[in-house]
Amino acid sequence: MRKANDPSISSTSLPKYLEHLSGDGKAIGVLTSGGDAQGMNAAVRAVVRMGIYVGAKVFFIYEGYQGMVDGGSNIVEATWESVSSILQVGGTIIGSARCQAFRNREGRLKAACNLVRLGITNLCVIGGDGSLTGANIFRKEWNGLLEELAKNGEIDKDAVQKHSYLNVVGMVGSIDNDFCGTDMTIGTDSALHRIIEVVDAIMTTAQSHQRTFVLEVMGRHCGYLALVSALACGADWVFLPESPPEEGWEENMCFKLSENRARKKRLNIIIVAEGAIDTQNKPITSEKIKELVVKQLGFDTRVTILGHVQRGGTPSAFDRILASRMGVEAVLALLEATPETPACVVSLRGNHAVRLPLMECVQMTQDVQKAMDERRFKEAVQLRGRSFEGNLKIYKRLAIRLPDDKITKSNCNVAVINVGAPAAGMNAAVRSAVRVGIADGHRMLAVYDGFDGFAKGNVKEIGWGDVGGWTGQGGSILGTKRTLPGKNLEKIAEQIRSHSINALLIIGGFEAFHAAAMMGEARNSHEEFCIPVCVLPATISNGVPGTDLSIGSDTSLNVIVQTCDRIKQSASGTKRRVFIIETMGGYCGYLANMGGLAAGADAAYIFEEPFDIRDLQSNVEHLTKKMKTTIQRGLILRNESCSVNYTTDFIYQLYSEEGKGVFDCRKNVLGHMQQGGAPSPFDRNFGTKISARAMAWINDKLKGSQGTGKKFVSDDSICVLGISKRDLLFQPVTELREKTDFEHRIPKEQWWLKLRPLMKILAKYEASYDVSDAGKLESLRHQQGTSHGEPAAI
Repeated sequence: MRKANDPSISSTSLPKYLEHLSGDGKAIGVLTSGGDAQGMNAAVRAVVRMGIYVGAKVFFIYEGYQGMVDGGSNIVEATWESVSSILQVGGTIIGSARCQAFRNREGRLKAACNLVRLGITNLCVIGGDGSLTGANIFRKEWNGLLEELAKNGEIDKDAVQKHSYLNVVGMVGSIDNDFCGTDMTIGTDSALHRIIEVVDAIMTTAQSHQRTFVLEVMGRHCGYLALVSALACGADWVFLPESPPEEGWEENMCFKLSENRARKKRLNIIIVAEGAIDTQNKPITSEKIKELVVKQLGFDTRVTILGHVQRGGTPSAFDRILASRMGVEAVLALLEATPETPACVVSLRGNHAVRLPLMECVQMTQDVQKAMDERRFKEAVQLRGRSFEGNLKIYKRLAIRLPDDKITKSNCNVAVINVGAPAAGMNAAVRSAVRVGIADGHRMLAVYDGFDGFAKGNVKEIGWGDVGGWTGQGGSILGTKRTLPGKNLEKIAEQIRSHSINALLIIGGFEAFHAAAMMGEARNSHEEFCIPVCVLPATISNGVPGTDLSIGSDTSLNVIVQTCDRIKQSASGTKRRVFIIETMGGYCGYLANMGGLAAGADAAYIFEEPFDIRDLQSNVEHLTKKMKTTIQRGLILRNESCSVNYTTDFIYQLYSEEGKGVFDCRKNVLGHMQQGGAPSPFDRNFGTKISARAMAWINDKLKGSQGTGKKFVSDDSICVLGISKRDLLFQPVTELREKTDFEHRIPKEQWWLKLRPLMKILAKYEASYDVSDAGKLESLRHQQGTSHGEPAAI
């Protein structure tokens, strides 16, 4: 794509979808403020490149509001190349500073003067609630500030007319995930990566010495990091500011720790948010907890305070994609804004980008703190949002086992099976299902080695303690195979009968979906299959119909992105080098496309978007032009099954030949490393939560049929549980069949293809970006799922 400030680009050369959003003559200022967070650079890059793409001028405002007040060399026009190679860098390249001067009108007057002289009337602020509140005050005062500047003779009257209003769009960059209105803030996922890396490392040494570890994580006013890391590692106890432990927690905690040791567990993990308090709002410190454990139980106990490690390091794939999506959405919001548009914040609801009124979100965030100060803790948890509340409920169910005499037995047997290729997070899903099932009074059965094992009778009861420590394990502990039940339906029906199985949870990829469809068809000939069956999508390919996201795909994306980062780094030394990287995924291009977006690739070849020799030629020409700039390296991703003839070797040879004298080529096939490794925090958490929800569905079905001998024959008793935009949906397999391409094992329509133009735009190609799905401003108070689903909180 030609540069947007190239005089040869007119508004007519913009894609039709973006015509009404031309940025000609507009100037956007982008700043990062408050505490830094990984992923801020990806957001800055997206704002700069999308802004330039639509013809606007984009300015870096260095050092946050301080730079805006000081002006001069702190406000500099950004170019396309100035945001190159920053995707993988943590923190923020434009700096962030706390600014006292901006808090008073005099400072804001200077800031307004500096902006108006450069014609900047659009602000994109990346920061926490304090930074965003400051931006909104500035927006409200803007006109008055300009009039005062004109009166003082610092600007002329025309400037007041021409720049009469300021548009403000916020993106929340905060590792604490403490902002109401969004499921995830930029930086939270990366901070969880840092915490889980430490927890996994500590677990091995704690196991060796039978130690108790007290881990303190960040979160002065918000316990999200503590809660999700406790959920992701199966911690024994967690302390949060929003949900203090009940009176007498000391005895309860010590009893729980000693009980776990009595069950042959060799270690204990306690996670503490730095702002943890008791019901009287008195601090609970990690040292206090250590002293208590040593005094009461005599356990060898250590404290680890993670501190600023959590803010550092490279951003995760999730944070890069989230920040890129939000950055583009922020530019669209600025271009669509009118003088009447209130300041908005770009948020994530489920898997959907939405715009919410900034001050509504800030007000609710402040209401949480007020509720905590006034010891209205239940309300504080509710105000934190559905994601936080859901996490807390599930953590309590999975961490604390009720005594057998307090569990009402259902006399139902529920089986869990893994099917297809292994995916990181499968074990977390099995653990969650087993424990929720036991808590609901069911007898849980594990089926080993997929449908092969099922046919052979490889079915055993699995208990609460059997799944301890499973969340952090990669692969599939139950064993998994790609075999479908087709040939063995008779034998599997026999096993269901002999083990009196009342419901089945299938965790796996496309094979799991296909197997459930087969079992549905076999109901007429085998009444044993007339039981509730729920499919949980777990595959690195993310190609299961009925869901936007699958367990395992996030871990795989992180492997791809980390590898691409290393490869790009190796190329920076040799210059003029193009790497062609082959990813897995079968016929589904999700990993190649999203990996390309997160790694800053120049192109990604996928099966869903057919390409020919002319496209390859145009990519070579694009790279040839790129080598003449300061960015002398290229990255191309190719899905393993994108084309029968345009193989990785063919593309490598073509690029090598066509690029002779301009660039040289290297190729890399990532292979099965994409399937291995410890699950990412996202996959552990997602697997745990979605599995608990699936068990609740099974429980409801079984409750409704208890004692009636009811056979489940309706279509809605065999479902796939998945996320669709902002909804969590149970969709009957029969309905999904029509939306499925069985030959290529992918859904006929895939949501992420809408993000494909985004990758191309950020790589400097012309692309038609469909903005019809761009968020319209919504009210925070009325954020609910659509009529046919429940809200999906990521």
